[in-house]
Amino acid sequence: MTAEYQVHGAVAVITLNNPPVNGLGLATRTAAVQGIQQALADEAVKAIVITGAGKAFSGGADIKEFNSPKALAEPSLHTLIATVENSAKPVVAAIHTVCMGGGLELALGCHYRVALPGAQIALPEVKLGLLPGAGGTQRLPRVLGLEMALNMIVSGTPVASEKLAATALFDAVYDAGSDLLAQALAFAAKVADVRPLPKVRERQVDYPNHEAFLQFSRNTVKAMAGPFPAPLECVETVAASVTRKFEDGLKFERERFLKLMQTTESKALRHAFFAERVACKVPDVPADTPVRSIKQAAVIGAGTMGGGIAMNFLNAGIAVVLLETRQEALDKGMATIRKNYENTLKKGKLTQEKLDQRMALLTGTLSYGDIAQADIVVEAVFEEMGVKESVFRQLDSVMKQGAILASNTSTLDLNRIAGFTSRPQDVIGLHFFSPANVMKLLEIVRGAQTGKDVLATALALAKKLKKTGVVSGVCDGFIGNRMIEQYSRQAGFLLDEGALPEQVDQAIEKFGFAMGPFRMGDLAGNDIGWAIRKRRAVESPEITYSRSADLLCEMGRFGQKTGGGWYDYKAGDRKAYANEQVNAMIVRHSADLGLSRRQISDQEIVERLVYALVNEAAHILQEGIALRASDIDMVYLTGYGFPLFRGGPMLYADTVGLSNVLAAMARYARGYQGEAWKPAPLLVELAAQGKGFNS
Repeated sequence: MTAEYQVHGAVAVITLNNPPVNGLGLATRTAAVQGIQQALADEAVKAIVITGAGKAFSGGADIKEFNSPKALAEPSLHTLIATVENSAKPVVAAIHTVCMGGGLELALGCHYRVALPGAQIALPEVKLGLLPGAGGTQRLPRVLGLEMALNMIVSGTPVASEKLAATALFDAVYDAGSDLLAQALAFAAKVADVRPLPKVRERQVDYPNHEAFLQFSRNTVKAMAGPFPAPLECVETVAASVTRKFEDGLKFERERFLKLMQTTESKALRHAFFAERVACKVPDVPADTPVRSIKQAAVIGAGTMGGGIAMNFLNAGIAVVLLETRQEALDKGMATIRKNYENTLKKGKLTQEKLDQRMALLTGTLSYGDIAQADIVVEAVFEEMGVKESVFRQLDSVMKQGAILASNTSTLDLNRIAGFTSRPQDVIGLHFFSPANVMKLLEIVRGAQTGKDVLATALALAKKLKKTGVVSGVCDGFIGNRMIEQYSRQAGFLLDEGALPEQVDQAIEKFGFAMGPFRMGDLAGNDIGWAIRKRRAVESPEITYSRSADLLCEMGRFGQKTGGGWYDYKAGDRKAYANEQVNAMIVRHSADLGLSRRQISDQEIVERLVYALVNEAAHILQEGIALRASDIDMVYLTGYGFPLFRGGPMLYADTVGLSNVLAAMARYARGYQGEAWKPAPLLVELAAQGKGFNS
């Protein structure tokens, strides 16, 4: 985790070597500065090349040092860049594969830059709620021009090096397959005696009528940035490259960077960034655990969920056999998959060639015998234990040894399901979220006897399917649905007390949720919740619910699939329209309960819904169902539409302060159905210690 120094003739080569992307951590910065100083002290050295080992020039800051003293320790990135820029001998950046963030800022501090094609060039800091803080907003416009640089910085999107070959960013972009080091050494030798040394900081940003362009950019970015302040701050700092002297622009950039570092939005984005990367790490499953080969998959059930799951495998180039019990259902499922791809084709997001390739990987069958050689089978049948038992007993009898048997169950006991087979070590839960081909979350449920290699394979598969895999232990509802039940209970109690569906949905959507609980119920199907409540009435009769959702189902209003649920829907229109009969039913139910309906504030709605999630999550964390608080946040950010700028329910509770969460819960415990607000012991313990879930 350092930088290596070598001399080739009259050229010193400093190779950044901090896998996997040569992050500019303290040790690497220190070694690089020492390398520059060593080269300057050696009279035989006439020029210097900086490059990166392995598969990157540099991906920027070392994420392992984020939020630690090392990130700001000297030599800082600013010091390294100043050392390079002020070198009395020419410094050439030899760029390949990845050059992003601080890596690009370092390259911009060099006197020359050469590259191979295909290198990904970006300043992606905006995606962490920040802006480039080491001169990127001041130097990039000086080599790319105002418009192109602003687009790159505001979007954070990588651009291939060859597309920038004609700009002043690069002095040379070589042919693919060239020996970059050899080319860079030759280039360095050629410019070794050229003086004065060119510095990006000395270039001017020339853009006619820049005031009008910058104002247009402010208006456009403001409309698109939503609750995130960083994109607009990027515009302002890039504007400084035109309107201020270089040093003043650098100072302004630093001020805005430090301000953004303290915003809750940036903290939330950084939390999500790290949470996603740590979610795949399971303490007792080493990184070198062998994984099983997944070349062919089978999916049981060709309905909406089964079809969506099949598409995930097809998109990843994995052949799928889709099994149904009736030809009519199979034909419908296969046709739906094709139609989904054709819709994507019409939108220009898929080529006909790709469509044909994916459909060629798909076969349908009515026979379990035809799936026997699949490496993994995912069951997506009706959420009822008897149905699951029938499926898994048949799978156990036909599947080859070593095949992974996965269930898409959203609530049922995976250990019982595994017990229907003679190979519980091969059984795992793969809980996809609807629509399965779109939603990013994959809850990976680890049974009591699930093999470590099976778990490691599932985590690797999640990455291949471009999902965020989060590991859960076995309990009713796992992480996400166990929490959402408490959220939904509070939503029902709010109806009993005086709210109507549209007020509840509007309040939580204003808070930032993608969809409120009642619109979500209509989308998922209200009959699903009805079935769960019926099961709860037998298994856990002590849990109370509002009867309004059952009354709605008794009206035959199951949601969008029946044209009406809590709301009405029109053909071809997913907009929710309030229904007077439903609202009258809610008011009548309050009267039947003997409740006087009252005005309920949006603040109360938000607190009750979100804190219900938080309290149940604290139980889940304490029981070890979730490995870490950030895993719970990832479940809600990627599967339930929790607002990204708030970082997930656990980080949001930390931001509010756990003592404040407890105080609000104590208030609600004195009200209607107050027994639902018994605080989780972990929540009480952490609040007493002044800590947070993510401390």
